[in-house]
Amino acid sequence: MPRSLSTTLSFWVSAGVVAHTLWTSAAPAMVYPLYAHEWNLTPTVTTAIFAIYPIVVVAILVLFGDLSDFIGRRTTMLLGLGSSIIGVFLFVIAPNVATLFVGRVFMGIGVGLSAGPSTAALQEFAGSGGVTKASSTTIIAQAIGFSCALIVGGFLVQYAPLPSRLTFMVLLVLLLGLFAVSWFLPENRRTNTGRWHPKIPGVQREIRTPFIASSIAVMTAYTHGVIITSLGAQIAKELVQSSNIFVNGSVLALFAISLGIAGLFASRLTGIKAVVWGSAASIIGMFFLAAAIAQHTLVFFIPATSISGVGYALMVYGGLAIINPVTPENVRGGVMSALYLFAYLFTGLLAVALGKVATEVSMAVAALIGAPVMIGLCAIVIALVVRLPRTPALQIKSLKSQRA
Repeated sequence: MPRSLSTTLSFWVSAGVVAHTLWTSAAPAMVYPLYAHEWNLTPTVTTAIFAIYPIVVVAILVLFGDLSDFIGRRTTMLLGLGSSIIGVFLFVIAPNVATLFVGRVFMGIGVGLSAGPSTAALQEFAGSGGVTKASSTTIIAQAIGFSCALIVGGFLVQYAPLPSRLTFMVLLVLLLGLFAVSWFLPENRRTNTGRWHPKIPGVQREIRTPFIASSIAVMTAYTHGVIITSLGAQIAKELVQSSNIFVNGSVLALFAISLGIAGLFASRLTGIKAVVWGSAASIIGMFFLAAAIAQHTLVFFIPATSISGVGYALMVYGGLAIINPVTPENVRGGVMSALYLFAYLFTGLLAVALGKVATEVSMAVAALIGAPVMIGLCAIVIALVVRLPRTPALQIKSLKSQRA
């Protein structure tokens, strides 16, 4: 084993760290109905198990968002992977719901520490002019993590022994392997001076306009996660009336599969066009979701998840393509963390709210509230990005002259 990995291998290992953030996030998705049945949990509790994760992610991003700009991407990603490993292990041995909450806390710490640095590392290991490669690889890595969580999880829950444990055992082994390989990443310590201290990640004034547009685009894309990973399995089982967990997981995984396919072609679009088309696709997906709930059929649920996946991919790609070129390298970790901060904060709060509605009213009402929320956010995103300058190269040149 070499002392440190090559730039090419480092790029793909960083992509693996990105993939782990979505796999870890969605890992319990297909197991929520089992927990609800075995421990007699209400939708409020199951969505709270989901929601504690993004809330912890937000707390970590607020306090440690720019940590990798000071101590390096490698060290910060290793800390994140170590925490994710602890969280997944707690799910493997969980004797009660309290242990699940603690496990989700550790998962949130792990993703909060590694999400920004891994995204920034992709940009840096991609080399000069690698904005497109880094952005599209981020999408594809997320798609792989998401789809594996749902397909592998659904298969193991439906057909394998230890249905509420084995999926986490598999993930634990993979995370241990990823941690071992990540140990050999080159340490790219930033040149920031001064002592690091916990603080909210800052965004320079000259990039705030594109940052606002890109962060709201990514936040809107991540809102899909509330419906797919928090409520999706229960929507499929209770509203669409499909009892096969593997089938439900495969249908939900169409979200991630279409996400990955769209990520392959997203590089043909500018950041602004990608966000606009992604918002439009998400709106269409929400109409199909409403139809699936009304008609209790997979015929509409399948296009709902597939089209929503395209929307997610294009919005995240577009958001990253808008902000990456204009972000100075020495603050990129903090800016990426700030971008994810808004996404996780909103999704955590929305998950709690929809879970409460599902408990007090019905799952159908909760899902039908989530759909118009998504549509409204998409409209806001379109209004913001169409006002951005359409010449990123000129933006970059202008920013460089301002910093000179």
